[in-house]
Amino acid sequence: MMTSIHQIAVITDLTFREARRRRLVWIALGLGGAFVILFSLGYAAICDEVYAQAGSPTIGKAIIEEASGIYLSAGLYAINFLVIMLTVLTSVGAISSEIASGTIHTLAAKPIRRHEILLGKWIGLAVMLAIYIVLMSSAMMLALLLISGFAAPNPVPAIAILILEGLAVLSVTLLGSAIFSTLANGVVIFMLYGLAFVGGWVEQIGVMLRSQTAKDLGIVSSLLMPSEALWRYAASLLQPGGLGADVTPFSNVSTPTPAFLIYAGIYVVVMLVASMVAFSRRDF
Repeated sequence: MMTSIHQIAVITDLTFREARRRRLVWIALGLGGAFVILFSLGYAAICDEVYAQAGSPTIGKAIIEEASGIYLSAGLYAINFLVIMLTVLTSVGAISSEIASGTIHTLAAKPIRRHEILLGKWIGLAVMLAIYIVLMSSAMMLALLLISGFAAPNPVPAIAILILEGLAVLSVTLLGSAIFSTLANGVVIFMLYGLAFVGGWVEQIGVMLRSQTAKDLGIVSSLLMPSEALWRYAASLLQPGGLGADVTPFSNVSTPTPAFLIYAGIYVVVMLVASMVAFSRRDF
């Protein structure tokens, strides 16, 4: 048992080190940092304009308080997109590219089981994603707090749900990497993500128009890929008083129930176990 844990820890450390060495990770950090700066400057300009036109500091503060949740959700949606891209691009070839290049034989030839290899890679990538999400999300929330005094409601649960979203995408991407080639896996994952994105809009429009069929289609898409539904749940926690934003990517017209978080957790475990089984049975 201790040997197995040690082997997984070694693969985790190697995966994390490899991810840090990739330019993609540093590019994502650079883009995220640049976006946070732009986000902060834009928010500061908006606050100044609101106070200038409100005529009263009390009215200006009320307007900013009402709009800040939506503005934060809009900013986090951009960070969320960067997280999805980073997740897919760092894990899409985690297994398939090593099989194609033959480097997997170096690991597989050692006294280490295949499921330990995959689990180690998953943990390493999961730690990287969690750190990225915490850094970017916290930076944006801190910027709003310092500029206007707006404290985002429920920051810890919202960030935790964003991390769960990243883990869901990571798990299904690793499953695809254990089954398909790198290119085919990338196509499948982005199609699933696109399906979830469109399905989220369909569900929200269905709720507004009271169309049960459209709502059901959106729910089915979220069950296939829970990324968009988890994002909407996180966004709803950041809105003061549950304030919505009509039909937008960061809207709360239709918010998943807390039970969906349980489903998402089970989804992550099932996809991870399925990826370990698929990798163990794959010939190379």
